[in-house]
Parts: sequence; C-alpha cells; structure tokens
Amino acid sequence: MSTPPEFRSGFACFVGRPNVGKSTLTNALVGQKVAITSSRPQTTRHAIRGVVHREDGQLVLVDTPGLHRPRTLLGERLNDVVRTTWAEVDVIGFCAPADQAIGPGDRFIAGELAKITGKTPLIGILTKTDLVRPEVIAERLLALQELADVTEIVPVSAESGHQVALLADLLLAQMPPGPPLYPEGDLSDEPEETLIAEFVREAALEGVRDELPHSLAVVVEEMTPGKVLTIRAEIFVERDSQKSIVIGKGGSRLKHVGTEARRQIEALLGEKVHLDLFVKVAKDWQRDPRQLRRLGF
Repeated sequence: MSTPPEFRSGFACFVGRPNVGKSTLTNALVGQKVAITSSRPQTTRHAIRGVVHREDGQLVLVDTPGLHRPRTLLGERLNDVVRTTWAEVDVIGFCAPADQAIGPGDRFIAGELAKITGKTPLIGILTKTDLVRPEVIAERLLALQELADVTEIVPVSAESGHQVALLADLLLAQMPPGPPLYPEGDLSDEPEETLIAEFVREAALEGVRDELPHSLAVVVEEMTPGKVLTIRAEIFVERDSQKSIVIGKGGSRLKHVGTEARRQIEALLGEKVHLDLFVKVAKDWQRDPRQLRRLGF
C-alpha cells in the first residue's frame, strides 16, 4: 500500500521529573501498555519506544527516565539516556503535573532544555488534569508557559483520555513528511525479554518501602517454549534485608509478584506462561560499573 504524500513520521520524547506521568501518557497514546508505571519515582530506566499508528502519520514515542540530580552511578547513566534521547528526536514534550506546583526539579529540567531549544520544538504538557479543579489547571498552564520556551501547550489526562488525541495531533504536526518507520501492528521495538523484565519489576515495586525501588533490578535468564512458555527471571536487590521484603512471609509477597507479572506477560505475548522468580543479592550494584553492565545499564 502506497503512503499518502501528506503522511508524516518521526520521533517524540516526553521529559519531566520523576513520576509526572510520562509512562502512563505513552501507554495512552499507543493504546496498549508498552511502558511500566508505578507511583514510585525512577520507575523508567530505559528509553522504551512505543509506536502510534494513524492514517495520516506514525509517531514513535520514546519514554525516558525522569531527569534528576543523580546520587549513584545508575542515576548518572539514567540521565545520560535522557540527554542522548533529546538529541535524536523531532519534538520534545515537557511534562509537568497539574496536581503539583512548579518546583526546583521542573526548573532544573527547563534549564537543561534551554540548551537545545531552537534546534528541537518543545511542547508543554500539563499531565494529571483529572486530579485538580479547572482554576488550578489554568494557573499551572500559565506557570508552565512562563517556565519554558514552548511552541504549544496542552493540558491532558492519560487516565480519562482527555485531549490525548489532541496531543497526538500536535506532536505529529512537528514531524517531517516521510513513510512509516515501523510495520503496521508493531507497538514497540523493545525485545520481549526487556518488556517481561519490566513487568516483573513493576509488580515487585508495588507496596514496598521507599528505600527498595531504586535497589530493584530484574533480568530474564531463560525463556523455554513448550505447551506453556516457561520464563525464569531473577530479581536483584542490594541487601539481604531487601531480599526478605521482596520474598515476604512464607514467600507470600513473591507469589503475589509472580501472579501480577504473569497476568501482564500473558496479555503481552498472547499465550500461557509459567513464571519462575528468584531473588538474589547483588551488593551495592547501583554503584558498581561491572554489575551495572551485567544488569543491562
């Protein structure tokens, strides 16, 4: 099938401090879950690509980690992922949440973005508008407009779907004319192992204490086809005390993690899955270059 002459395609990324709803927005635009979400900061650790297919164009959304002041080698590497992504996209969406006032983290990111604006169009996105009253939205939009040199600004709610389609229009308008970059039906270019590991990590993040999320990493060691696909995955933490938290009393918490992760994995793959989870201690892995490489950073 030939591509219409007005067809546009290209790359967009969402940036913002941790936990402003970038992953939820990516999933809402794609129409299926390709990026994990959590109430915990620093949930996203890779630049996950989600593909939005439309009759008039194709948007490739790159969901990045939240830019922050790093305290570990892992933090520095996550920030490197963000900055590398900025340099490679056609448009950047600067996300700020409607339920919080503009703060130092937003100003830090605006300062970083100011170094590259001029080369790359910047769209201001006020997220989580379903959580606040209209007068608060108006106030936050004004603050966001004053903060950054944006070509457009749009309030959205990924949860309710409000103005998500309008955001797609605005992003696509910034793309160059060109053919589709991915085949019809492809929603992400992430390897299955990466998405599976991310779903396990998402399930393990829920309901844990504040010190644990940064210390969690997951690696898929083996995928064995059969009547039921068998997946072996290892959850890494930094201390024995954290291992006990993940496993829970009598293994109850790990069992719950496995149930939740398997549900997401089966939806992704469209087949029955047997998931074996093992918890291991990799002492201070966030600060160890050799262990970071082993865990995929």
